[in-house]
Amino acid sequence: MEFREKKRWGFLGLPFTFTTYMVTEELITVEEGFINKRENDCYIYKVQDVELIRTLGERMFGLGTVKCYTGDTTNPELYLTHIKNAKNIKNFILEASEKARLKRRTMNMLDIGADADIPEEN
Repeated sequence: MEFREKKRWGFLGLPFTFTTYMVTEELITVEEGFINKRENDCYIYKVQDVELIRTLGERMFGLGTVKCYTGDTTNPELYLTHIKNAKNIKNFILEASEKARLKRRTMNMLDIGADADIPEEN
């Protein structure tokens, strides 16, 4: 499965920007620019968490913003801004990232406050 969406204006939800988002089972690709093109990729298995943000203006025009928390060095927080089908894309990214991590046998572990649990030896 693949999603291809264009970033839209927050006003009227019109796709007059030069940003395209492509989400597949392997990659999230962001293409930006008209004269100077920039392409940024993030492997889907690096996505740790996904958040759906829908402001009042976005809800009025059927849009949403998907925020991906990733382990990628170039974009630790990857935004898919003002897109249609935002909820479906968010759910797809969550499921695809979990499948990709299981396929690659990778795990994401956080050590929050881990040092506080280890007693010091004298």
